[in-house]
Amino acid sequence: MRIRKLLRHPVTWVVLGIGAVAFGVALYLFQPWRLFTTVEVNEAPPAAVAASQAPGASPAATGGRPAGGPRELATGAFVSHEHDTAGTARLLELADGSRVLRIEDLDTSDGPDLRVWLSDQPVKEGRAGWFNLDDGEHLELGELKGNKGDANYAVPAGADLDSLKTVTIWCKRFSVSFGAAALA
Repeated sequence: MRIRKLLRHPVTWVVLGIGAVAFGVALYLFQPWRLFTTVEVNEAPPAAVAASQAPGASPAATGGRPAGGPRELATGAFVSHEHDTAGTARLLELADGSRVLRIEDLDTSDGPDLRVWLSDQPVKEGRAGWFNLDDGEHLELGELKGNKGDANYAVPAGADLDSLKTVTIWCKRFSVSFGAAALA
C-alpha cells in the first residue's frame, strides 16, 4: 500500500528520471564492459628500405643497421599505473630515416579513449605516476590499436626525441596513465 502511494508522488518520478539519466551518463563515461573486452593486434615489425641503398650494401654503409632493417634508438619496459600493464616500447629508426615507436607484448586493460603518447615527464612508480605525464610537453601518436599484442606507431619527423623520453598508454577521458615506459 505504501509503495503505491510513493509511486503516485511526482517527486518519486523526478528522482527516478534523474537517476536513469545519471546511470546512462555513467555508462557512457566509464564503459564498464571494456573491463571484459580484449582487442589483440599483431603487426609485423616495421621495415623500410632506402631507395638509394644498393643491394648487398654492408651494414657499415647503412649506419650500423642491416640493409633495410631498423636501428633501435631507445627501449624501455612498461610499469603499471592505473591498470596492470606489461610490455616493451622500442623507438626505431628505419633505413629511410623515418621513426617508429613499436610496442611489443603489450598486456593492459581495454578502456575508453586510450592513446599512445610520448611525454617529457619522468616515469614514476605507483599512484604518483598516474597523473604526471600530461604536466609538461607530450605528443600523441594515435589511438591505442589494441590492448594486447604488438603495434607500430609513426613518430612525426619534427618530434624532439631528446626531450620526449617516456611512452604512456594514456586514457584521455579520465586524464590518467594506464602504464608507462622510460625510453633509454
